[in-house]
Amino acid sequence: MGLFVTFEGIDGCGKSTQARLLVAHFERLGRRVLHTFEPGATSLGRVIRETFLKGGKGDLDPVTETFLMAADRAHHVNSVIRSALGEGAVVICERYTDSMEAYQGYGGKLSLDVVRTVNEIATGGLMPDVTFLLDIAPEAALRRKGADADRIEAKGVEFQETVRRGYLELSRRYAGRIQVLDASLPVEEVHERIVRRLEALGLARPAAAPAP
Repeated sequence: MGLFVTFEGIDGCGKSTQARLLVAHFERLGRRVLHTFEPGATSLGRVIRETFLKGGKGDLDPVTETFLMAADRAHHVNSVIRSALGEGAVVICERYTDSMEAYQGYGGKLSLDVVRTVNEIATGGLMPDVTFLLDIAPEAALRRKGADADRIEAKGVEFQETVRRGYLELSRRYAGRIQVLDASLPVEEVHERIVRRLEALGLARPAAAPAP
């Protein structure tokens, strides 16, 4: 099996930037890397992403959001992630199950037991080896994102703060998996801390040498 790494955090925390830096790091180690994301990494996912982030004139309720995300996740896991891991790749994914717990559970006030059950069904129990939670104040994150907000970002600072607190609660519940980092630090420093934590966990190994 390969290595499954996820990045989590509120919108504007720097997930994409840190994911790209980690992809480059593993490529320098000679590893095959798949950089993916949720929602929207598959053809089905792109349709779901457009619906989820743009929506219609009315807002989508948390239950509808949950099942849209579950459909995207199930298809993503079964058509992309499992096969890449089975081939020994490093899979680096922006958002995964913790996003649903933080946004629809804590942010949307949906039962966490329900969210966890839906996630279990959608993933078939596949969980990351390690998750990096990029923690940052919502005000700072929204400044990074600028004025072009999607449907979720438009819910405002109070909603993002609730989601942030949810993420931090998840980091305590899943302390063996979730690594919390201060995302307000310079980009390169955050990346270096990620690499050091992977090394400390024994998860930053280079590609195996070919058999003689």
